[in-house]
Amino acid sequence: MGHNYLKSISIGIAAGAATAASIIAGRKVVTTAKMSQGHPLKHRLLDISSNLLQPKYPLEAMSTYLNGFHFYADDLGRQVEATHFCIHLRHDLHQCVIFDSNEPDARLIGIEYIISEDRFQALPEEEKHLWHSHHYEVKSGSLIAPGVPELAEHAYFEDLVTTHGKTFHTWQYDRDDFPYGIPQLMMGFTADGQLREDLIQDRDDRLGISTSTKRKNRADIPTPYVHPGANSWEGGQTAQTELHHMEMPR
Repeated sequence: MGHNYLKSISIGIAAGAATAASIIAGRKVVTTAKMSQGHPLKHRLLDISSNLLQPKYPLEAMSTYLNGFHFYADDLGRQVEATHFCIHLRHDLHQCVIFDSNEPDARLIGIEYIISEDRFQALPEEEKHLWHSHHYEVKSGSLIAPGVPELAEHAYFEDLVTTHGKTFHTWQYDRDDFPYGIPQLMMGFTADGQLREDLIQDRDDRLGISTSTKRKNRADIPTPYVHPGANSWEGGQTAQTELHHMEMPR
């Protein structure tokens, strides 16, 4: 009786795993086929085969999905939504790829590195000017982890509130439907009245969340000390990338 029972459980688990794998594989095929519409048949077949057969370990290691907003370091008026997918690479370092949405046809628009408070304090002074604090993004509710239960999200942001980010966007999608130009340094918001209300409302409506409610729920998270060097734009001067042509040594 016991042996047969355990055997039945094992078969059930195996069947469940096989079913889950089939569903995931089917979803990959459907998504890839949708994205490949209009492509040559050879490319469509290669895309589907690659999606099913190739291991993609860095992508599989992306454990966190965050949604927030950035602005161009030299222009507070240019504000964009940013969808992050992050790997907790080390205890004091996350690395994130950023898209304009969480849709199959999302555009890859940038990267962000997130470091601990201690790691930020140890940076050279000039390097600190490239980083922004996350205290306001967390406390205001504008930075969210969509789909994560409130208690788990709250616990996550208790840790994230003291961190700092260095962000570059490679696609200025607020201007062009093509990744023209060079990467641009981005910053995070630090006070009320900076982030456009229409951007917040559009995000909230689309994802079915309430930024104001999240703000209330995070009121008990202590506001950390913001160390000098972060959010350098608040002092009236900022850093930004420029393209320079130079002689190529031979």
